[in-house]
Amino acid sequence: MTNYTKLPAVLLLADGTVFHGKAAGKIGTTTGEICFNTGMTGYQEIFTDPSYFGQIMVTTNAHIGNYGISNEEVESGKIQIAGLVCKNYNIAYSRKQADESIQDYFQEQNITCISDIDTRQLVRHIRDKGAMNAIISSEILDIEELKARLASVPSMDGLELSSQVSTTETYTFGKEDATYRVAVLDLGVKKNILRNFSDRDVYAKVYPAKTTFAEMEADFKPNGYFISNGPGDPSAMPYAVETVKEILAADKPMFGICLGHQLLALANDIPTKKMFNGHRGLNHPVKNIIKDHCEVTSQNHGFGVVPDAVHASEKVEITHLNLNDQSIEGIRVKDKKAFSVQYHPESSPGPHDSRYLFDDFVELMK
Repeated sequence: MTNYTKLPAVLLLADGTVFHGKAAGKIGTTTGEICFNTGMTGYQEIFTDPSYFGQIMVTTNAHIGNYGISNEEVESGKIQIAGLVCKNYNIAYSRKQADESIQDYFQEQNITCISDIDTRQLVRHIRDKGAMNAIISSEILDIEELKARLASVPSMDGLELSSQVSTTETYTFGKEDATYRVAVLDLGVKKNILRNFSDRDVYAKVYPAKTTFAEMEADFKPNGYFISNGPGDPSAMPYAVETVKEILAADKPMFGICLGHQLLALANDIPTKKMFNGHRGLNHPVKNIIKDHCEVTSQNHGFGVVPDAVHASEKVEITHLNLNDQSIEGIRVKDKKAFSVQYHPESSPGPHDSRYLFDDFVELMK
């Protein structure tokens, strides 16, 4: 196990609020938009989800690292969060399947973290004040210097990030002789989404974020298109909106998750907005108003579609609603084979309440 000394560290929020804690991960400095996830488990999936790129993650569960790190349970090829804030940082772990400790994992990937923070107080503050930028440092403890560094960090509002996390080269997933072929526009796709396609006799080809519809169509001739989850502001992605519009114009089956949901809305003239805090956790109740049932869902998004615009739209209809705040969780285009949801059906909070959405997509391709 890597040597670990609890040196002092500082967390500074953009509104000037300061928290003092202990260094974790790599000794250094990191910045990003601070947000919190209420999940009781699944910290590895959170760390490696590309949708969290550029964000400092606060985990509300008191113990992080207690079941170690397993190389089989990552959602991408590396840690995607900009930094971690937690209460109890557990280096010793108690799981035979684990490959290494959380400290070794963060040090190997140069991620700076802070522990021994009162995360209850911090989360209450963020809930009241909204998402904002923050800086963690275990090498600079001077608050004024940290404020100067934090002032130069851009807002997530208007930030295009998907092209930074997308694959740079195309690759395939699943069996080549599968019944269905799906082109995946990779804006930050999670591995378990690809596994769910493979489990349903789908051969997927994953394309870089800025690949055009014409290029995917000519190269792969897919039965359907999937628009993935990902980080950043959807309104800063005109290239992806144009691709979605072209898929719709060609009347191809299409399924979108999270960022893909927001892009489907934008392609139908429905604007998106930055949320005060966003939804991040494993227990969000969503009602499927078409089938009249409720799902326990996993969510991770800081942007959403504008509800009034969806209700007023003649192009789309609402399929899913969030029962906590009535935000729009799912839509489908009225005269097309295209639908999307704002949550993660490949995750397991319910545990499998929403997996039927992959089956619905396969039905559209039959």
